[in-house]
Amino acid sequence: MSMKIGVVSGGSWGTAIAGLLAGKNFDVNIWARESEVVEAINLQNENTLFLPGIKLPANLSASNEIKDAVYSKDVVVFTTPSQFLRKSFAETAYMMSPGTFIVIASKGIENGTLKLMNQIAEEVLPASLHKNIFVISGPTFARELAVKMPTLAVVAGYNTQAMQTVQNIFNTEYFRIYRSNDVTGVELGGALKNIIAIAVGILEGFGMGKNTQAALITRSIAEITRLVIKMGGNPLTISGLSGVGDLILTCTGDLSRNRQVGIRLGQGEKIDDIIKSMKMVAEGVSTTASAHGLAKKVMVDMPITETLYKVLYENADVRESFGALMSRSLKDELNTFGG
Repeated sequence: MSMKIGVVSGGSWGTAIAGLLAGKNFDVNIWARESEVVEAINLQNENTLFLPGIKLPANLSASNEIKDAVYSKDVVVFTTPSQFLRKSFAETAYMMSPGTFIVIASKGIENGTLKLMNQIAEEVLPASLHKNIFVISGPTFARELAVKMPTLAVVAGYNTQAMQTVQNIFNTEYFRIYRSNDVTGVELGGALKNIIAIAVGILEGFGMGKNTQAALITRSIAEITRLVIKMGGNPLTISGLSGVGDLILTCTGDLSRNRQVGIRLGQGEKIDDIIKSMKMVAEGVSTTASAHGLAKKVMVDMPITETLYKVLYENADVRESFGALMSRSLKDELNTFGG
């Protein structure tokens, strides 16, 4: 299968995906804002800034011109941080033909509009492209995928036939892809787990043990499921790769930026200082604000999200806020999942 593929954004995740696709002998170009990333990929076959120490296929090319990753491409993969995805779509909308497959690998909920990534795409991109919009999500650390550790993910969309094509484009001997028509559930699972990872990290920063962390992870499944149901998604999606799978990885893995943010908060650092010190975006910080707003809008009880929102955006005391979760009214467990 001969295809031209572009990847928009040269961070660790975009680089890992671009390397995977180039490894399948597709013609792949990745756009990066940073000149040092472009130069390192083109001259050293390595993203020395965001994915150092991992050799990339020689046929992967990089550019500072976004048009090089979008014009005349059969597939364009967007890995832009969620709060900048609208801008990426607006810049590239006229560059794509009606037959282009658009694959969104960004996870989040847009601040202000409270829209999911596929909703932003449908709002900004021409109607002729809507049938070919897909999202991909799952428990996927970029570095582990880049070194070809067995990894699983799910692609979601509404065009079943085209989705099977996208499934085959991404599938390799070490990257197994499932498919789903529950775009809403897949998107929400991928976005909300970043919030929970910060919360779990805070507990770890406090010195809390695995009992406490496991309890919070489990109860987060209930509130994520409630929102998925309210938004019209399938609750079973949250038991899958983009739900529990991604939740486990991001809440427990040392490579999780969101978990590391939480650990540092739990140890007493201020969120502004933490963000300033990071090279890459921890999506859970901004997603906490939008998820909190969305929960209020659709009237879904999300106590963990609300607690983290107060800590991040209302300067609430971290220990007091998380301690208050233990004093909530007693409930029937299964009824809290919203079924």
